[in-house]
Amino acid sequence: MRDHPCQPLTGYGPLDDAERIGRATAFRALMAGRRTVREFSEQPVPRAVVEQAILTAGSAPSGANHQPWFFSVIESAPARARIREAAEAEEREFYATKAPQEWLDALAPLGTDPDKGFLETAPVLIAVFGQKRGGPNAGDDKKNYYVAESVGIATGLLIAALHSAGLATLTHTPAPMSFLADICGRPASEKPFLLLVAGHPAVDATVPTAALVKKPLDAIAAWI
Repeated sequence: MRDHPCQPLTGYGPLDDAERIGRATAFRALMAGRRTVREFSEQPVPRAVVEQAILTAGSAPSGANHQPWFFSVIESAPARARIREAAEAEEREFYATKAPQEWLDALAPLGTDPDKGFLETAPVLIAVFGQKRGGPNAGDDKKNYYVAESVGIATGLLIAALHSAGLATLTHTPAPMSFLADICGRPASEKPFLLLVAGHPAVDATVPTAALVKKPLDAIAAWI
């Protein structure tokens, strides 16, 4: 006997093996086309698309189901300009003094540099925060568990949802990212996890050839 309330499991309809393989293959093909983009169009993105993507992210599993994440959507031009200014200041220091040569060598094939113009060009920035305290209900003030793992999974779902809607994304992680909390007005109990840039790719957008290299199955998985 269970000593906690439960409901019947739903959402897992009957499928044969061929249907399951077909779905898995189709989803893999969809996500295989995802690319990190640094050249965006200014074309607006409907708010409903972002809302649905964030709700998808919010369905992610989390420690004790505390859902320790918050998504600040930044669309205003002045706020995006402030974020670019702060991010580029951190990036210039990173490239000039902070990053070891090995790290710079690893980034070289991808063509990254301190210029982050996409932070103003892309119509949507989503600052993802992890919450040290909270809980599943409004007003909860409980310790959250596995915050980084939970927020990372939710961010992955957010990226997948935006890609499935035909939008390009870029994960940006300037260090430190404390300026995001200031600009977004988030409390000290939340830690910036990642800045996700989202929008339509520019018509002449390109992708570094090095970014197309993905490890094969036998390099990333093993059956025991």
